[in-house]
Amino acid sequence: MVHFGLGPTWIGRIPFAVTLLALPCTACTPGVRATISCSSNHPLRTSRYFTTSTCDLSVTSARTMTSSATPHIKSRCSQYPQSTIKRFPVPDDKVSWLQVWPQYNPVSHTDPAVTKKPTWADPDISSFSPKFNTVDGGVDRTSFKGSYTLENGKPLNPLGRTGLAGRGLLGRWGPNHAADPIVTRWKVDAKGAKVQHSVSKQPVLQFVSIKRKDCGEWAIPGGMVDAGEQVSLTLQREFSEEALNSLETAPSDRAKVHERITTLFNSAGFQVYKGYVDDPRNTDNAWMETVAINFHDETGTSVSELPLQAGDDAGQVCWVDVDSSFPLYASHSHFLEAVAKERKAHW
Repeated sequence: MVHFGLGPTWIGRIPFAVTLLALPCTACTPGVRATISCSSNHPLRTSRYFTTSTCDLSVTSARTMTSSATPHIKSRCSQYPQSTIKRFPVPDDKVSWLQVWPQYNPVSHTDPAVTKKPTWADPDISSFSPKFNTVDGGVDRTSFKGSYTLENGKPLNPLGRTGLAGRGLLGRWGPNHAADPIVTRWKVDAKGAKVQHSVSKQPVLQFVSIKRKDCGEWAIPGGMVDAGEQVSLTLQREFSEEALNSLETAPSDRAKVHERITTLFNSAGFQVYKGYVDDPRNTDNAWMETVAINFHDETGTSVSELPLQAGDDAGQVCWVDVDSSFPLYASHSHFLEAVAKERKAHW
């Protein structure tokens, strides 16, 4: 995966739309990259999993983000998620498309959930003519990696071979855009003063974290980018419905939730990361890319005062201390590290 830039990039209303990102949990070992076993019980589109209040969570270790110099790893996991399909083994030295490899013979797989032609998925490549490397109608087919190559009318993964052709669980040919909202606040004591970490002596941040049902790991909520919508509005709706259960609240309370959420998501957001995602669902012809954005409740007067509550797909949601020792799903710990550095908080 490409490293995210640590230089501050500030944005206000962002021209993307978001539903819910469902990156499957993985256990990938760099030492055996070509035969890694990854698993997922997640479909592409899922809802979130939440309970209420602030959690006191034990911590053990942090995750490691794939460096830009390392060929994508999770994208070569031996068994494709939610299937019995095995990838064609791709060693590190054969990942690049520049390496001539006549023996390369990946199986083609597109999940039935995609072939049923839901609104979020493209038709088969033979039945329509997408305009790749550009904004095609309402669908953004550009890549953060730059212009990607086409072969036999199909886009090629800019990070190289994955051992699997087709789209797998992904809806779009080429880049599948997602966005990850990182909602933070300061941890305060009973008097409202910022809590300083006992070792670093820096103030402690907290972020809204969800516990994934498929693997039990804690993660940043996120979502797939939908055509023709804006992330500022979609993030508000999804966060309200899934983290605050606004659909089940009384109209008067719903108005309060909407006001607080609007205040937060209309504020300037800090762009934490923008780039390719090393995801087990990636294939030779379809891959994940994301933008991670931090929305910070500086005064604690917007979402901080609202009780977190399970949405329609109950699981867990809570405010979690930002700390390097807290284990997070995928590359999310690196996103939080960037946020902590930007806000001069404990990490």
